[in-house]
Amino acid sequence: MSIRLRLTLWYSGLLTVALAVFSILVYSFVYNNTMSELRSQLSRIAVDTEVILNHDVDLRGRLPQGFDGNNMFLQLVSYRQSITGMVQYKTENMLAGPRTEEITLEIPKQDTVPMEFRFASKQVNGAPFLILEAPVPYKGNVVGLLQVGTYTGREEHLFSQLRTILWISGIAGIVAAFFLGMFFSRKALMPINRVTEAAERIQSGSGLGLRIPREKPNDEIGRLTDTLNGMLSGLEHAYKNLEDTNIAQRRFVSDASHELRTPLTTIRGNVDLLEKIWLEDEKRSNRAEVEEEGAAERSVMERKQMSLESIRDIADEARRMSRLVNDLLSLARADAGYSIEMENMSLRALTEEAARRASFLPRSAEWVVGPLDALEGVQVKGNRDYLLQLLFILIENGFKYTPSGVVRLYGVQSDKYVGLTVSDTGIGMSPEEVPHIFERFYRADVSRGETAGTGLGLSIAKWIADIHHARFEVRTHQGEGTKLTVWFPIVTN
Repeated sequence: MSIRLRLTLWYSGLLTVALAVFSILVYSFVYNNTMSELRSQLSRIAVDTEVILNHDVDLRGRLPQGFDGNNMFLQLVSYRQSITGMVQYKTENMLAGPRTEEITLEIPKQDTVPMEFRFASKQVNGAPFLILEAPVPYKGNVVGLLQVGTYTGREEHLFSQLRTILWISGIAGIVAAFFLGMFFSRKALMPINRVTEAAERIQSGSGLGLRIPREKPNDEIGRLTDTLNGMLSGLEHAYKNLEDTNIAQRRFVSDASHELRTPLTTIRGNVDLLEKIWLEDEKRSNRAEVEEEGAAERSVMERKQMSLESIRDIADEARRMSRLVNDLLSLARADAGYSIEMENMSLRALTEEAARRASFLPRSAEWVVGPLDALEGVQVKGNRDYLLQLLFILIENGFKYTPSGVVRLYGVQSDKYVGLTVSDTGIGMSPEEVPHIFERFYRADVSRGETAGTGLGLSIAKWIADIHHARFEVRTHQGEGTKLTVWFPIVTN
């Protein structure tokens, strides 16, 4: 059973109960008021009649005030001669006429007559009457019975019409409420249908970019729509991040494999060369041929020179692989959420130490340090080793991409942040390349094949900056140089 039908049935059921209670109250009110008025009228007539009887006045000459001869009758029964009672007097409208038959009322036995008034609804000659029976006492005994009746056909007809009206209006109201409830519940639940349709479209592959239309922002459906749209936005963002991560991971594995394969190939080739050189020497020494002394010496010198070159190549590639593995280890720590110990430290002292060590790096550009006045007295919270690594990455990049010109390190300050800037006058980059420079294994097109490297340095620098709550600012022009600034929050005492 659908929610729409259940809601409609609940509303209809509640309305049915409410209409039933309302109808019972209305009918009871009208019925009780009408019958109470008739009982009061009969009671007054009975009291007046008893007054007349107490004065021994003949009823034939005087009927009580308010007696309606058309709709009422009166009968007096005496028990003085018989306990079954005898009719002593009855009004003329109870007697038989040319067009009417005599009205005969059932006479109760003397011992069944109560000492107080009692009312009874009876059918008299096929017509409905309300009858009041009032005892006539004498010295503690009932000696007579006064019966006063009034015709209630009009009242019964009124009650019948009232019941019909209440039944018809109640049923019509319930039916109308049911169909109106179905209509309005459909309109009320239409946003939920849109939510369902959107979920089905997403499930069928329409994409997480779909959003549910929002019409009523202040009701429960509007809040549900906002919540679901927010959830869809979060899912879309998470899905895109996951997709980007998967793409980056595949590219990372591919690039790492490529970077590791190159030095391994070089090492393997040099090892094969060394093996070939010394195997040939062993074969030559086993021969019985006598070579000239000078030729033998030249052969030994050549083999020694080739062996040394191969060993140097192996050492270089081994160091390259070591740097690559260290870089991959740093990135693996970044991916694993590796936490480091931090402390407050002087940024100027750290920068001067990095500048001193950088002066020993191989370079073809001029190395300039300063000004560093903006760093005076400034402290940042960080890890000394990782911050030195970050600065060395930036400085080495400057040296690497500046074949001639100047590489400068200086400090700047702005509001609550202090910055370290490494600027160069090297090859620079195009604006389209800037958003990708912190990606793993990414290298600007103009630098591929011209400079050595793995493209992991700035990725590691970005991770170090992130764990220090720092941010990068990049300004570059192709052919003019690059300026990289890393901004650190200043520690305030």
